[in-house]
Amino acid sequence: MSEIKETKAQRVERLKREKNAWEHFDEIRAFARQGHASIPPEWLGTYFRSWGVYTQGDGAGVVGGKNGEGKATPFFMVRIRIPNGLLSSHQARTIADLAEHHARGVADITVRQNVQLHWVTIESLPEVLETLWSVGLSTTGACGDVVRNITGCPLAGFDVHEYCDASPLAEELNGQLGGKAEFYNLPRKFKISITGCRSWCTYPEINDVGLTAITRKRLHGQEVGFSLRVAGGLSTDPHLGVRLNAFVRWEQAVPVVRGVAELFRASEVLRQNRERARLKFLFLQHGWTADSFLAALQDRLGFALDPAEPEELPSDIHRDHVGIHAQKQPGFSYIGANVLRGRITPEQLRTAANLSDRYAGGHLRNTIMQNLLIVNVPNEHASRVAGELTAVGLPVRASAFARGTVACTGSEFCKLALTETKGFARWLTEELDQRLPGFQEQLKLHITGCPNSCGQHWIADIGIEGKKLKVDGRMVDAYYFCVGGSVGEFASIARPVGYRCAASEVPDAIERLLREFNEQRAPGENLRRFFARHTNEQLRALLAGESVAPVERDAATGPVPMGVES
Repeated sequence: MSEIKETKAQRVERLKREKNAWEHFDEIRAFARQGHASIPPEWLGTYFRSWGVYTQGDGAGVVGGKNGEGKATPFFMVRIRIPNGLLSSHQARTIADLAEHHARGVADITVRQNVQLHWVTIESLPEVLETLWSVGLSTTGACGDVVRNITGCPLAGFDVHEYCDASPLAEELNGQLGGKAEFYNLPRKFKISITGCRSWCTYPEINDVGLTAITRKRLHGQEVGFSLRVAGGLSTDPHLGVRLNAFVRWEQAVPVVRGVAELFRASEVLRQNRERARLKFLFLQHGWTADSFLAALQDRLGFALDPAEPEELPSDIHRDHVGIHAQKQPGFSYIGANVLRGRITPEQLRTAANLSDRYAGGHLRNTIMQNLLIVNVPNEHASRVAGELTAVGLPVRASAFARGTVACTGSEFCKLALTETKGFARWLTEELDQRLPGFQEQLKLHITGCPNSCGQHWIADIGIEGKKLKVDGRMVDAYYFCVGGSVGEFASIARPVGYRCAASEVPDAIERLLREFNEQRAPGENLRRFFARHTNEQLRALLAGESVAPVERDAATGPVPMGVES
């Protein structure tokens, strides 16, 4: 009788049941003493991830590997968990030091307000983790089948128009769910967003749980509470969060989010297939609805939630906070610096930390658009702070292309990627700035190196997805175009238009498309409306410069990544 082989899902579930890796820092210390060769496969493939540690690729991405995953090197990506994007100057300097001494000077701000280090060796890992702990930072739960970094408005407490400062709730949720043994073994990653702002700058629509502040009238005035959305997510099966018929009072926010996480944890059907294990698949494949989910949640909570209140959806606006803007505190401003493609150097981090100490009480913030803010700057010093940030390559005034560009990790470090993205993002924005100087339209240009949407191309005005293409007998980086993605009032998944080209031709394609937009747009028409009134055939012709037949989006070449942002 032949032996029944474990599936990938069964193996991962068994390993998680057998060990909570957070309780075994002693093993990481032993690996550091004995060297990389001593690390067993279950740590490299599963246990390190819940520590926020992920094996680093060889620069070729998925190409050259096997089973849908590229070759690993003896180096690691280490993701630092930064709840709500709140960062002190001391913490920023510590990250700069770690990047300089252990990561070859490479640090990336991610689309979940984290910071990622690269090139970390196993010999350095214990020191990196302990140094982060000493300044109140952690990596636990930054990867793996756990509650990921909890995102929130980086301007919480400072935004002129906010309903409330929700950062205390984000921090309380982080304390209860983040890095806690009770939520170590979830079916897959679990993402939470909570914001008190009106612009929904944390993209609650693409989180497993999204709480957005709202008000309702009471006898003694206005009460602030939250709308509740569940089961959002992108990757290869994009799904916008489903709004439940519920008004969540402030004191209910933490138990409600905890209840959703517990429902997810208890779902055995989601543990059968690693590629179909996110919360959204209850809706996509297992027949759940907003009503049935709410009923299950209320059963678990043991109390009923009040019916939802009408909400005001944010319209087409930038949510990146770049520039100099007034705070709610009279006489103070916040300053948003553009960090192109999220890559920031130790010198830049130290400069920002020093400026925040000198002028702003040491307050920094990361954003999900991969940018960096200094908050609480006296107005009389705002121009000087902006000038010094710009001088080290963190411009406060950025072009529409630099400001709107987001890029995933790409094949430089990711084993799942098909294309290199970070260097390409810089080149692409420089090309577009030269070709279309003065372009002013708000533009979200998102670059993702594979179909898994870690660069969030599904919610971009122009989203390009990494592919490979044979040109003159050799395989080169290429991109597939999707357009018209949006969040907020006009939330929608970008539509594939059937056009693919080599990476070297992407500037030509975008230039043709945007020149046509500039010349033919109706009065007051934005990109979203322009794309909506054109067919896929018309958009393909604009991108290609001629009529071309559609190209199908090919499926993902491998499994959905378990450690990179998506």
